[in-house]
Amino acid sequence: MQDIEIRGARVHNLKNIDAHIPRYSLSVLTGLSGSGKSSLAFDTIFAEGQRRYIDTFSAYARGFLGGGMERPDVDDIQGLGPVISIDQKTTNRNPRSTVGTVTEIYDFFRLLYARAGEAVSYLSGKPMVRYTEAQILDLIIARYQGRRVLLLAPVVKQRKGHYKELFEHLRKKGYLSVRVDGELREITYGMKLDRYKLHSVEVQTDKLVVDEEHRSRLASSVNLAMREGDGVMMVMDIGTGEMSYYSRKLMCPDTGLAYSEPAPHNFSFNSPNGYCPHCRGLGEVKILDREAMIPDPSLSVYKGGIAPLGKHRGILVFRLLEGLFARHEADIKAPIRDLPEGLIEEILYGTTDGIAIDHKEFYGTGTFSVNYNGLAEYLPELSGEEFDYNANKWAMQFMKTEVCPECEGLRLNKEALHYYIDGKNIGELGGLELTTLSTWLEGIEQRLSGAQRTIATEVLKEIRKRISFLLDVGLGYLSMNRSAATLSGGESQRIRLATQIGTQLVEVLYILDEPSIGLHQRDNMRLIDSLKQLRDLGNTVIVVEHDKDMMLQADHVIDMGPKAGRLGGEVVFQGTPKAMMTARTITAQYISGDMSIEVPTVRRQGSGEVLRIRGARGNNLRGIDVELPLGTLICVTGVSGSGKSTLINQTLYPALSQRLYRSMEEPMPHDGIDGIELIDKVVSVDQAPIGRTPRSNPATYTGLFTDIRNLFVNLPESKMRGYKPGRFSFNVSGGRCDTCRGNGYKSIEMNFLPDVLVPCEVCHGKRYNRETLEVRFKGKSIADVLDMTINMAVEFFEHVPHILKKLLVLQEVGLGYIKLGQSSTTLSGGESQRIKLAAELSKRDTGRTMYILDEPTTGLHFEDIRVLIGILNRLVERGNTIVVIEHNLDVVKCADYLIEIGPEGGREGGQLVYSGTPEGLAECKHSQTAPFLKAELSAK
Repeated sequence: MQDIEIRGARVHNLKNIDAHIPRYSLSVLTGLSGSGKSSLAFDTIFAEGQRRYIDTFSAYARGFLGGGMERPDVDDIQGLGPVISIDQKTTNRNPRSTVGTVTEIYDFFRLLYARAGEAVSYLSGKPMVRYTEAQILDLIIARYQGRRVLLLAPVVKQRKGHYKELFEHLRKKGYLSVRVDGELREITYGMKLDRYKLHSVEVQTDKLVVDEEHRSRLASSVNLAMREGDGVMMVMDIGTGEMSYYSRKLMCPDTGLAYSEPAPHNFSFNSPNGYCPHCRGLGEVKILDREAMIPDPSLSVYKGGIAPLGKHRGILVFRLLEGLFARHEADIKAPIRDLPEGLIEEILYGTTDGIAIDHKEFYGTGTFSVNYNGLAEYLPELSGEEFDYNANKWAMQFMKTEVCPECEGLRLNKEALHYYIDGKNIGELGGLELTTLSTWLEGIEQRLSGAQRTIATEVLKEIRKRISFLLDVGLGYLSMNRSAATLSGGESQRIRLATQIGTQLVEVLYILDEPSIGLHQRDNMRLIDSLKQLRDLGNTVIVVEHDKDMMLQADHVIDMGPKAGRLGGEVVFQGTPKAMMTARTITAQYISGDMSIEVPTVRRQGSGEVLRIRGARGNNLRGIDVELPLGTLICVTGVSGSGKSTLINQTLYPALSQRLYRSMEEPMPHDGIDGIELIDKVVSVDQAPIGRTPRSNPATYTGLFTDIRNLFVNLPESKMRGYKPGRFSFNVSGGRCDTCRGNGYKSIEMNFLPDVLVPCEVCHGKRYNRETLEVRFKGKSIADVLDMTINMAVEFFEHVPHILKKLLVLQEVGLGYIKLGQSSTTLSGGESQRIKLAAELSKRDTGRTMYILDEPTTGLHFEDIRVLIGILNRLVERGNTIVVIEHNLDVVKCADYLIEIGPEGGREGGQLVYSGTPEGLAECKHSQTAPFLKAELSAK
């Protein structure tokens, strides 16, 4: 088949380019950030592939898509087959989604346990048994030979109700007696029970002496009891009262406990049949935070001792509490610390007994009884907010998240957790790291019974295959229970890559967006081998990437440039990696070593003050103590899953935020942090989007848009027309286009495909109505300004100092190529992070600020990294401290102080491997980073 040929591509900043991609190759698209890589890969090749796929639908089906997809601005693409995009923006944030469910490994384990699991009673700990009716008959005769017995069928088991209709139904069927709560009673007309109490009811199907002569009668009665008892029956010895249980279902012969017929949904934490009823399958619950509820025990409830209630107010909750105090003969005006513990528990968590309240002004004389369920139920109502979201947000400050006490975080109910294979239940397997799980699966067939082995063989084959793909892409430190919401963009992308390898598809064009994100240099070759494996199946793989190893291992390289934005959009090189070494492009010079990021000649010693984290033990951290010298550039490194993010993002940052800003986010367990008083501000610059909707853009996030709107409001034309700032906002009606409501586009829902955005037919993407666009500054409307790149805006606003200052900061962080009004949803994680960094740089720093960055080199070219390091150094030189979580060796070698967590990921990680200078780490024998860093330092 012919290779892929792109001719005349003009999407975004592409300048009518032609490109050639060999079929069945691993091709890398590289170049500076904003040079046009994604425009070529995703907005041209993938968009055209998706459009051609939709064109194969019938006219009837396309009618539901609202007119189909717009063709990308390209003359022709030949040799294009089915296209699959694997990007970083599809991470599932559903708390019910886990690594196991995303990869379908957990689904296979559910099937395995449903068909081959051995059930054990959670009451007696003995194996559950299952009998046929013939076996039951033999067992009863053998056990009760010559004894007088009752045959009973359980119809109600520990449930509330009066059961009047049930008794009448049984009476009409001819039954004479029932056993109610252990007492034999005759069924009478109108018979009923106390509806508010729990009851057990068994209907008597026969009363006889057990012997061989009565075998046929006994068989008939057993069959009847099984029908009435839904497969379960009981035999009671009239003389001794001894009781035994028999069932066609799985049953505990000692306690009568029966399990439902096992099916895959019984092991799903997303199904009511399988999830833990206490946490509903989430593995964690919200409970009252006693310290937050009662911050000062010396105060009384009346004087505001319970924070959400405040001081005494005439609200129902206080009336209920007064009744509760009266019942305990306690004084509501006494300090909380003097109250009995039982009373405090009832205040917080409620009581099952009604509270008598004297409420004359509403109900006349006397008292009435009111149920009180505890403050947890009343918290949202106490907020005073009208809307549920705000009320719940307010209430959350008095709650904390804890592991579910019922399932201990395993998400499943008791029944599901008492099926075992080789001594392990499905919840225990879900908590194992994939490397450990893979080891457990080795030779598992030899440890199974014959029947189990026959059933499990094919299922185990599928499980092993899927786990091996995940191990191949360096994700062995994850577990099946790991929430998908906690995965980084690179991790979720590598999971999808492993899934695609497992599908064994051929003749497919795969497009990946920087799969090496978050991957340690040690694991890079494993990722590259996985991509080659995908290629060798008979597919074409295109990777948008900056990684040097990836480029050198590729079959074909396309370098975009020469610069970014308006100065990019051209193919400056395409060919083999070997040919690229002799090219003169910026990328080629970094690859060949002609250009490089210089190692600092002197490492900064900092201010001499230290921030010390003591006993950090969140997730896999092993109670480590870590020192952070202030006034330096600190880099935290280590293999994927070693504990870097746990230490910095989940322990250090929340702890500092709590102290400095009273944040509600709880840090991971640790003993304490010394030296917090040495800093007065902490800023986290992560890769989360700067906005959740396309309305958000760099101008709105940095505050530039407010300044630009004010500029337009003060123009003579605006004053003549009486325009206010809202006139130039696309978020409120008045000046915006009413057809698209200021979006500039219309969203076409594609149901089973991503939504498609089509420019508004009225404003043609400008967002504003005609009257608003008539107001111009230097010949440009506000829509024209939003359409400018940062570089263009710097020239345009050169005589407007307060706007120019913010624009220059965006330009300095290497974002001159993006547009002011560019939708936040089109920005990469690295671009979002640099916009946040620019927003912080434009603010006045204190010289005692700590900046925390998580992999800031994501999406950055070598040249962009050089610019970024210069900005970070500038912040440090002002006296600030920067903590960077990073694998990129250019950042690692330029740091003043290195901290390596490891030595491996998951259970084998969580230790402090090294702390000190890069030169010292290069000589560390236990470090996974050392060999790569030593090569970098010696090369310079």
